[in-house]
Amino acid sequence: MIKIYAESILLTDGWAKRQTLTINDGIIVAINSGKSENVDHEVGTIIPGMVNCHSHAFQRAFAGFSEQGSEGQDSFWTWRNIMYKFLGQLTDKNAEVIANQLYIEMLKMGYTRVAEFHYLHHDINGDNYAELATMAHAIFKAAQQSGIGLTLLPVLYRHSGFGELLPTDGQKRFINSVGQFNQLVSDCYDLSKNYSNTNIGIAPHSLRAVDKNSLIEVVAHVRSLDANAPIHIHIAEQQKEVDDCLAHYGQRPVEWLLANIPLDSHWCLIHATHITEQERRGIIASKAIAGICPTTEANLGDGIFPTTEFLSEQGTLAIGSDSHISVNPIEELRWLEYTQRLIKQQRAILADAKQASVGQNLWQQAAKGGAQSTNTNTGELAIGKQADLLVLDEQQTRLFASSEQHLLDSLIFASQKNPVQDVMVNGQWVVRNYQHEAEQDIASKFADILAELSK
Repeated sequence: MIKIYAESILLTDGWAKRQTLTINDGIIVAINSGKSENVDHEVGTIIPGMVNCHSHAFQRAFAGFSEQGSEGQDSFWTWRNIMYKFLGQLTDKNAEVIANQLYIEMLKMGYTRVAEFHYLHHDINGDNYAELATMAHAIFKAAQQSGIGLTLLPVLYRHSGFGELLPTDGQKRFINSVGQFNQLVSDCYDLSKNYSNTNIGIAPHSLRAVDKNSLIEVVAHVRSLDANAPIHIHIAEQQKEVDDCLAHYGQRPVEWLLANIPLDSHWCLIHATHITEQERRGIIASKAIAGICPTTEANLGDGIFPTTEFLSEQGTLAIGSDSHISVNPIEELRWLEYTQRLIKQQRAILADAKQASVGQNLWQQAAKGGAQSTNTNTGELAIGKQADLLVLDEQQTRLFASSEQHLLDSLIFASQKNPVQDVMVNGQWVVRNYQHEAEQDIASKFADILAELSK
């Protein structure tokens, strides 16, 4: 049993002052006004932890390696080719260290759970490991060591393009038959029972990489294990992807998905960037989540999601760090708003009649949407919810507009340093006074890996 007294806390229905949280076995079991007896911790301001809905952990080691100019010819597709060459060197031991480094960074910045879109399955030459889930096991171990909550999404990757094109050599580590993939998912499902605060879904990579029959089969299998398993898919990230889908299916990616697959509230459409008004409304009607990764989408030149219209029509949104060019939920939310300001030529756009604060609106919506995208009891601070929370540094927040109505606006739009001082995940402190107990050891190992990969 842990008791935390907070001078200010962001609850589901808004800010509350001078509250005591009682936490038992990782769950908030009581929230009482005033300071209770035998309080274990006294803090200033608490907000819910953020959920990262989209991560490719190994790409953390790739960040910074692809920013060389190519005379205006660089694109997502040329970036992808460089990435394929890079990952050809990674072992399962490398993958564990890289993921551990990434997850510690996520925790320190305020992410308390991550959905890992995991598609690096096989060894360097593309052969199966003796244990099919070897690479997945590395991710589980990294999550356990770091303390972050994990939703593991094994990725089905079958083809290199629409029309069931043969995979390229750079994709050999991703490829599974449907039968082998379903076995991998089952193995991961069993593995998750050995690791606390984890669950399993799947990620059919994209419509270009997965045909209809394969998609239907793998969805049926994971839903036989868990009827509410999260299902994430890359969709409509690039205009070329949309054009190729139109050429093959005669429909746009989201249009085809809505017409052929029964979506529900546990589907998350990652990078639903290039969509029509009809597709946007279709996503909302299906109750699926839009998974948006603003810093990666900007870095790759993907495009801009119609966030203003989507949220005004009551769509559900989550954010992710994807390629980890940035590992910072504050920056993701800032870019989410700023891209809308640039295309609309207005300010303070992503607020609504119920919540005038852009910062508070975005933080709460993204945290709740992230929880939905991972099918976890997180994203809010309320009785019965998992105790995933952040303690903000008052020495930093006091230097900006810090009244409750302005605090999250200052956090997202005005903070110059990381304001997250302490982090609790599932009732356990994993970051105290900006420090994670394993960060120096893991950073040293990670730096050694980067040095080796750079040779």
